[in-house]
Amino acid sequence: MTGMAGREPLYDAIGTTYATSRRADPRIAQALRAALGDAETVLNVGAGTGAYEPEDRDVIALEPSSVMIAQRPAGSARVIQGVAESIPLEDDSVDAAMAVISDHHWADRAAGLRELRRVARRRVVILNSDPALAESFWMTRDYLPGFLGLIPPPYREAGQWEREFTRWLGRVTVHPVPLPHDCRDGFYHAYWRRPHAYLDDEVRSNISVFRRLPAADVRDAVDRLRRDLDDGTWAQRRGSLLGCAELDLGLRIVVAERAAG
Repeated sequence: MTGMAGREPLYDAIGTTYATSRRADPRIAQALRAALGDAETVLNVGAGTGAYEPEDRDVIALEPSSVMIAQRPAGSARVIQGVAESIPLEDDSVDAAMAVISDHHWADRAAGLRELRRVARRRVVILNSDPALAESFWMTRDYLPGFLGLIPPPYREAGQWEREFTRWLGRVTVHPVPLPHDCRDGFYHAYWRRPHAYLDDEVRSNISVFRRLPAADVRDAVDRLRRDLDDGTWAQRRGSLLGCAELDLGLRIVVAERAAG
C-alpha cells in the first residue's frame, strides 16, 4: 500500500500548530509501552513531535519534516531527519522499531515495513487504524465519505491489512485499542463523543484527512455537521454514544516478534 499523503510537504504545511491538539493520550501510551515489552532501545519512525516516545527507554526518532522536528520539546529523544523507506541505521541496531499513526503516509509502505524489520532485533510495534473498519466511524459514514477514497481498494477488505503486515514482518499479533471518550490525542477518530470539536479550524488543521480531501468537501461536511448539531439531528442519530466511556473504531497495535537467533 502506498502512502495516502506526501510526507515532508504535507506535514511542513499542516504541522505548524500540531502540538496544540496532538498530545499523547496516557492510555494509548501505556498500551504502546506494554507492546514494546523488554525493549530498551527503540526507534520511533515518523516520530513527529515525539508524543508517544517512552521516557524510560533509549529512543532514536526518525522524522522527515523539519517543521515537525522544530516542535519537538527540549530534552526529547535525539532525532534524525529521514524516511521510513531508508532508515540510516545498521541491521539489528535497536531492540524495537515503532511507528505511531504514520505508516499510511509512507511513499512505499512495503519498503518501510521491511526497513523496520531490518533494524529491529526483537520486535516491531505499529499503531494505526484498520482501514477495513473505516466505515464504522459516524464522521466518515455520515459526513465525510470521501475519506474512503483515500484508502486503496484492497485495504477495504477485511483481513488485508493484517495480511500485509504478516507478509513483510512475519507472524503478527493484533491488539484492539478502544478510544476513550476524552482522548487527549486529537487524531481523526479522537472526537467521536465530542462532535463539536470537528467544527474547530485548528483541530481540523492538525488532522491530515481534512487536508487531503477537497476543501469543498470538507466545508460541506462541516456545514452539515454544524446544522445537525444545532437542530438536534446528531443527538437523535448518535446520542447513544454519549453514554459510552470508550469505543472501538478500529485502532490497533500490531506486534511482530523477531525469531531468536
